[in-house]
Amino acid sequence: MSRTESSIKNLITAFAGQFLGIIISFVARIVFLHCLNEEYLGLNGLFSNILTIFSLVELGVGPAMNFALYKPLAEHDTERVKSLMALYRKAYILIGCTIAVIGLAFTPYYTLVMDQVPDIPNLTLIYWLFAANTVISYFFSYKRALIICDEKRYIATIYRYGFYFLLNVAQIAALIMTRDYILFLVLQVLFTFAENVGVSLTADKMYPYLREKQAEPLPKETVKDIKKNIGAMVFHKIGSMVVMSTDNLILSRYVGLTAVGMYANYYMITDALNKIIAQVFNSVIASVGNLNASEPGNDRVRLEKTFDRVFFLTAWIYGFCACCLWELLDPFISLWLGDSLTFDKFTVLIIVINFYLTGMRNAVITFRSATGAFYFDRYRPLAESAINIVASIILAKRMGTAGVFWGTFISTVTTCIWVEPYVLYKHVFHKKAGHYAVAFLTYTAVAVFSCLVTMLLGGMVRIENVYAAFVAKLAVCLAMPNLIYLASFWRADEFQYFIGLARKILYRLQART
Repeated sequence: MSRTESSIKNLITAFAGQFLGIIISFVARIVFLHCLNEEYLGLNGLFSNILTIFSLVELGVGPAMNFALYKPLAEHDTERVKSLMALYRKAYILIGCTIAVIGLAFTPYYTLVMDQVPDIPNLTLIYWLFAANTVISYFFSYKRALIICDEKRYIATIYRYGFYFLLNVAQIAALIMTRDYILFLVLQVLFTFAENVGVSLTADKMYPYLREKQAEPLPKETVKDIKKNIGAMVFHKIGSMVVMSTDNLILSRYVGLTAVGMYANYYMITDALNKIIAQVFNSVIASVGNLNASEPGNDRVRLEKTFDRVFFLTAWIYGFCACCLWELLDPFISLWLGDSLTFDKFTVLIIVINFYLTGMRNAVITFRSATGAFYFDRYRPLAESAINIVASIILAKRMGTAGVFWGTFISTVTTCIWVEPYVLYKHVFHKKAGHYAVAFLTYTAVAVFSCLVTMLLGGMVRIENVYAAFVAKLAVCLAMPNLIYLASFWRADEFQYFIGLARKILYRLQART
């Protein structure tokens, strides 16, 4: 398959799986809150974040090793792939064992991050089950990564969402019949193990050489480059973990576990959107890596052109989603779970702003990962982490829940938004980032204008029936932002590229039928 065909196949599979995953997740959340309560939901989020922080032990091995695989896969260098996979396997077994040890050692201290210890039985057992679920995947990660780097992410996606759907069905049934949270978590561990075994066996069939025990040692230069990239990715992992995983910890410590549970509902929606959109970037990252590794002379002009198209698509998608979230997030939570679990508009505003800004970084991060440009902004995540923690704690004390998210906003604006594109343009495209800055400001201006117009029209909806009113506002959100983006970028080269791509896909589908 061509790179475009591989990306499209990966994307379609990912979208289908994510769609099913979101539907079953929302049903599962309703059942969860009906059978248990917000404290259990808060505990879910808190322990997940603690174990995510422990995953810092991975030290960025994944992205660094993935980058190392692109070139030998593009050149069909089986021996080099075998050598890399042997190293990858040893690294991840060590990582899994280390996280297990750290998780057990932290057992006496997990209550320190709680404002009040909840009246939930078997807290330590619950914590251990979360730790086990996290550790299991590390013993199989290297085989999943090979499938993904070989532009066959759709295979891993089928396993991921197939088992995820079955897991949620089993958990829903277990909660309805027993209301047993321990059984709920045991099922999670069992399904995680089954999914990873399935991916591992499939990888063995696809790449029979994985069963061969003998592998040539890697050249010293290759090992040196991998270590250099891993060293850089350590800082990136710290930054992303701190920013993404400390919100619940700070909320739990300074606001309370109930606030963590309320935020979990909002996060579930924004995270679902992020996961859907992430499929676009996950589906193309291996193809970008292949392009960067295999084009003669590493054609930077073509690479930058590809980036411009991906960035345009990023801006349209996240601008549209931001409009929908601002107008529909609170009404949806109210209809789904009740008015008592909704935030005020000020808090929702910063949640939406952070969603947009984080999303707009995806194109840059995708190309940084695919081109191996980890090293050049390795200290940026440390500054981001420090600013995020200090600002979030200070503002949480003064503003409550909203203050935690405004701290995240401050750290993003003062570091990520300008450092990441500067590094990409300087070290990958070898030019100044002025073109990116103009594009970013243009796309953001259109997004803000779209939100204001959508909010104005949505406010004109005067229907007493809350369900009918929600549907009417949804129609406004679906139509208005897209019409504004269409009018703004109809003549843009990037838009015309996607129109041409859509025509080619339709033509091929018609030809096959």
